[in-house]
Amino acid sequence: MATLYSNHCRSYSPLTPSQSPSSSSYSSYCSSSSPSSKLGHVAVSSSAPKRFLAAKLSVLSQNQNVARMQDGAVATAVTPIENDYPFKKLKGGLLSVPSTDERKDAVGFDINENESTVSITVVGASGDLAKKKIFPALFALYYEGCLPKHFTVFGYARSKMTDAELRTMVSKTLTCRIDKRENCGEKMEQFLERCFYHSGQYDSLENFAELDKKLKEHEGGKVSNRLFYLSVPPNVFIDAVRCASLSASAGNGWTRVIVEKPFGRDSESSAALTKGLKQYLDEDQIFRIDHYLGKELVENLSVLRFSNLIFEPLWSRQYIRNVQFIFSEDFGTEGRGGYFDNYGIIRDIMQNHLLQILALFAMETPVSLDAEDIRNEKVKVLRSMRPLELENMVIGQYKSHTKGGVTYPAYTDDKTVPKDSLTPTFAAAALFIDNARWDGVPFLMKAGKALHNKKAEIRVQFRHVPGNLYNRNIGTDLDRATNELVIRVQPDEAIYLKINNKVPGLGMKLDRSNLNLHYAARYSKEIPDAYERLLLDAIEGERRLFIRSDELDAAWSLFTPVLKELEEKRIIPEYYPYGSRGPVGAHYLAARYKVRWGDVSIE
Repeated sequence: MATLYSNHCRSYSPLTPSQSPSSSSYSSYCSSSSPSSKLGHVAVSSSAPKRFLAAKLSVLSQNQNVARMQDGAVATAVTPIENDYPFKKLKGGLLSVPSTDERKDAVGFDINENESTVSITVVGASGDLAKKKIFPALFALYYEGCLPKHFTVFGYARSKMTDAELRTMVSKTLTCRIDKRENCGEKMEQFLERCFYHSGQYDSLENFAELDKKLKEHEGGKVSNRLFYLSVPPNVFIDAVRCASLSASAGNGWTRVIVEKPFGRDSESSAALTKGLKQYLDEDQIFRIDHYLGKELVENLSVLRFSNLIFEPLWSRQYIRNVQFIFSEDFGTEGRGGYFDNYGIIRDIMQNHLLQILALFAMETPVSLDAEDIRNEKVKVLRSMRPLELENMVIGQYKSHTKGGVTYPAYTDDKTVPKDSLTPTFAAAALFIDNARWDGVPFLMKAGKALHNKKAEIRVQFRHVPGNLYNRNIGTDLDRATNELVIRVQPDEAIYLKINNKVPGLGMKLDRSNLNLHYAARYSKEIPDAYERLLLDAIEGERRLFIRSDELDAAWSLFTPVLKELEEKRIIPEYYPYGSRGPVGAHYLAARYKVRWGDVSIE
């Protein structure tokens, strides 16, 4: 029997039934711990109908002969056929889960592949994120053969638009792989033929009911699986979910919702948002997306550490002096000032992107690669961290600067930003993890806009060599001789290790050299965009790279106190010129912990 997804899209190691992310027929109940989701248990809810939560029922229907699973997936009785997978029939025509060995080639397997379909609805389809990221990512997945055989893409927004106008809008942003361009135009036409549009309000049950009718027409009576991508402002999240839940959720398959950041502004608003979503969604139906977790080098972080013997023994306070997470952009708010001013760089970058990478970096070895095992370890790291204090933070805001005859605007020159705004466009912070592995090691974060370059990287600075025999050859600057592991997330992805090396010749002159894995030179294949990986994961039900609610709570608890203090005391940011390296205060913060920022050192 054919698999739902082509093998080249996913090449994970064989998973046990409880680890399987992809089978829509049994993945969720395998990973669920609730008794109502286990085979053979019956649980009937008498509460008000929550169509997304209808998945909690595991009752056999005599008419449909299906069993409902945790996130809405169904196991359907099928006519016995010859196949390569040794499924066993149980009472009622249900199929049992095969063993690991029996399933080793069946990741992504769907027992009803020819009779199931996936409908992807982009809510907020007329926005920039949808046009620039979501639709191009969906096309890339289609181009690579990673989407199911039967799928439909619907755009939903308040703007009035026809199907043809949506296709014209989407076509302007579609591109084919640089390293694989055959049949590009033909593939685009085929993809666009599967794209449709429905105009409606985000809080209208009637409009979503009309969408549901259109979705059913395209699903053609097949088992329907539905994915909603909320590419809308957070103030309409709950309204959109409520309407989709009551009017447009899948009737006999799974329903999942991707939620874009920001997930609130602080602990209280985040908790309120989560509570609102959980009125209509189960936790395992909510896919909180942080696109940085889909970056190739971020996903490679755990591979680098856990599959290479040389790194894991060094990954602790015994050998690591400090760890730096650096994010910089060489442009300002560029018309997004109104949105940005409500959140600032700390909420926009630090509390999610950088903190998520820190948790992946610092976590203990998980029991398995199962999503829950990995997320459990990340939560442990976050709960072990000290809440951030104002004395361990520096904030800044870029000001106007003239360079090369060109005048660059200040943050408050943006017409959508109040002239007296104190919102930080730069922040640096020192964080600490109070556990046995990382006690006393400073984890430094730095993020800013309108800086001298654009990059995102992790820098691991190791301790100095005790009693170094070559101190006389190195000189007085011991930082120059420190080993450093650099993981450049973007751009120009690379991993390199700085080592000390003898310069060829008769003398004893030492040089600092790089052992360099440059992705562009090593791998000819183009690196997929983060949204491609995360969209495919959501379709397959793989949750490793999405944020769980307790993870979100732990993250906000670290930053909420200092954010409130900054706003209540109206702390004035340090102003730095557009295009500079940022506020001088960031260097003083690092120096307090005897650290030098790696990105300002001589490479």
